[in-house]
Amino acid sequence: MANDEYDFLFKVVLIGDSGVGKSNLLSRFTRNEFNLDSKSTIGVEFATRSIQVDSKTIKAQIWDTAGQERYRAITSAYYRGAVGALLVYDISKGVTFENVNRWLKELRDHADQNIVIMLVGNKSDLRHLRAVPTEDAKKFAEENHLSFIETSALDATNVELAFQNILTEIYKIVSTKNFDNGPSGSNEGHQNLSGQSISLSQTANDPQAKSGCC
Repeated sequence: MANDEYDFLFKVVLIGDSGVGKSNLLSRFTRNEFNLDSKSTIGVEFATRSIQVDSKTIKAQIWDTAGQERYRAITSAYYRGAVGALLVYDISKGVTFENVNRWLKELRDHADQNIVIMLVGNKSDLRHLRAVPTEDAKKFAEENHLSFIETSALDATNVELAFQNILTEIYKIVSTKNFDNGPSGSNEGHQNLSGQSISLSQTANDPQAKSGCC
């Protein structure tokens, strides 16, 4: 099927506290849906969507997991093969921004060292309840070499742009072969980036990769 053909397959993970809107960011981008009554995610779910960058078809496989502590045991498998991460907080809840540091540490402990990370301040429609100044988030992003954007899954503000930006950034890095192969020239990083279909796959010259599941 034409829908299964792509040039690159990028795994992107959503992380952040429970209730910051990760699931609705996922559903808004992949299905253009928003559920006001969405419940906390139990375990892991993912959805896919393809976009065009430089006439290449990039298929994004976006993973969403629960932010609650009791599901933290799944982290290693969750991060494996991810080449991008959206680190999400709620602009109306200061504690979700305070916890960004912990999420960032976990991401860097478990994910590939070259992962592209975007800090996302969600629920920008709640500007009248804002608890996290935009400038504070921008400063944090700059200090930690992250890109930054504020979004609203509710009214769709910047959701498309957030995913387009991170996928384009990943594509540019991959297409110029700036991803290294892990420490000391080992192939560990290479396995993370080009192994299973849930990871990054350049499929133009690899017909087998095109038939990967999911």
